[in-house]
Amino acid sequence: MYPSRFAYEAPSSLDEAIGLLHQGAGEAKVLAGGQSLVPLIKLRFASPELLVDINRLPGLDTLDVAADGSIRVGALVRHRDLERSTDLARVQPVMAAAAPLIADPIVRTRGTLVGSLCHADPQGDWAAAVTAVGGHVVAQGPGGRRTIPIADFVTGPFQNVLAYDEVAVEAVIPAPTGQVAGGFLKLERRVGDFATAGTAVALELTGDRVSRAGIALTGVGSRTIDARAAADSLIGQVLSAQAIAQAADLAAEAAQPNSDHRGSAAYKRHVIHTFVTRILTRITTTSERAA
Repeated sequence: MYPSRFAYEAPSSLDEAIGLLHQGAGEAKVLAGGQSLVPLIKLRFASPELLVDINRLPGLDTLDVAADGSIRVGALVRHRDLERSTDLARVQPVMAAAAPLIADPIVRTRGTLVGSLCHADPQGDWAAAVTAVGGHVVAQGPGGRRTIPIADFVTGPFQNVLAYDEVAVEAVIPAPTGQVAGGFLKLERRVGDFATAGTAVALELTGDRVSRAGIALTGVGSRTIDARAAADSLIGQVLSAQAIAQAADLAAEAAQPNSDHRGSAAYKRHVIHTFVTRILTRITTTSERAA
């Protein structure tokens, strides 16, 4: 199928891009990696009148991993850049674990983390990882910049809170206050497929006790699920078998899956339970070896 006709602009500044989006009055779309938008246009699920290509904008391709462990991911940072970053692996293991599981190598070459967050696919991987670590999105529009917690950024399937004349310029991950640990697991029918079910777990440890926890689920609801009760159950706890089992039970309860060609709802809940158990058990094993 051929896409409907559209105009194309490649601005050289962020202000120019925002101006074009404002003129488009809701009928313009931002093009970064294009790995989600272009297929939608080809299938005519989206029919923008104008594409605003931001790939020439300076300063948006920076991946900054600070000494304190905070991370800034520019809107043009590709999945591949995150996958290859040794600094990312050092400071945020959950994001390092997610990076090589994003789609396939071709998509990872062009696609972007920020674009994935904006696309708001209920089966998206990055939204779960960023939710688990408590990240936020920075958007810029005619009125300046604003910071949006990832928990408030997505409003529903393929919907976010961005105004039509705003550009998401970066994702920011706050600095941890304790020793970081975590992981990301997803079940896919084949390499590059959407997640049947996926889990991101991010912990901060003070000594042998959990001081902060985030658990997020993908593929098991109409949006990324922040399994807050499961995460909160770990706060102040040593990662004992009992604590892990309780967190896994609560995470499975938080899932809201539907039965479909990928599996039954019960099966998907079981996968979530298994993944949370597996990630937390690995953290415990690694901590014991380090001690």
